[in-house]
Amino acid sequence: MSTVTIERVESHLAGEPIKIDAVAGRLGLRPTEIAVFRKIYGLDALHFDPDQDIHDLVLPAPRRLLAALDAATRASIRYVIYAHTMQTVAPPDVDLARQIRDRLGLFHAEAFALGQQACVSSLGAVDLAGKLLAAEGSPGQHALIVTGEQAYSSQIQLIPHSAIMAEAGAACLVSRDGVGDVVRAFAVHTHGGYAAGLLLDEDGIRGFGAAYPEALASVIRQAVDEAGLSLDEIALVIPHNVNAISWKQVIKTIGLPPECFFLDNIARTSHCYASDAFVNYTTLRDAGRLAPGRHYVVASVGLGATFGAMVLTHGGTAP
Repeated sequence: MSTVTIERVESHLAGEPIKIDAVAGRLGLRPTEIAVFRKIYGLDALHFDPDQDIHDLVLPAPRRLLAALDAATRASIRYVIYAHTMQTVAPPDVDLARQIRDRLGLFHAEAFALGQQACVSSLGAVDLAGKLLAAEGSPGQHALIVTGEQAYSSQIQLIPHSAIMAEAGAACLVSRDGVGDVVRAFAVHTHGGYAAGLLLDEDGIRGFGAAYPEALASVIRQAVDEAGLSLDEIALVIPHNVNAISWKQVIKTIGLPPECFFLDNIARTSHCYASDAFVNYTTLRDAGRLAPGRHYVVASVGLGATFGAMVLTHGGTAP
């Protein structure tokens, strides 16, 4: 049976890290509110460069990934998928997916954007890429997933009582039956009652917060079950970086020990929209913490509200 494979992943953080205090004025946060984000939500630093161009953020990771490929593999890239969180990432007359494709020199590839699952869109793109490549029926083809978007206004940089958004870009090369990480399962649940996202009223915010731990724990359990595994076979859960307190609630709900969750980047990078999954993956890979043959869960939540989890078996992809 053909399987989806993640062959390479690269990431790029915007500029130098700054303390969250540096964006307090831009976001209208008082010192006491910054203290809450630091002490309760676990945020400390983030990468944010308001002076850079969107292409300066998005292109470094895929360029580094493509530089590691031979000419035949680059020519085999059938799709360029730009996965993003915010519905508006560029002026309406700009097709950013095509611009990314063209600036990467992949003129032969079909380019489109994917953003319906918000921060889960990066994982959804992996799943969709696998389905498209399977439908093509031609062996040896690839899809390149690119992520990265700017926190261009205070309205999309601050999620009240939850997260301060940062900037990062990433790239992921997907194939069928390739050499790399095997995608064992992908589970996704959308809770449409919270579709208003940032515009939820107080009752909606409270309801979303109450439903959040079990909804995320449930989608993780489903993905692990569909992968034919048990939770105790998962070496590590690789989460999105929304905040520490939300993950502590999920950890309590799902019953896995805290050391099974990689939360280090919450304080170091904050929440980088749809790029978190790949940023955290490369952090672990570069630190030698992904072991061939071990199983990992990559999990994320998108406002709207979508909960997603993907199970990978690491194949020892080269850095």
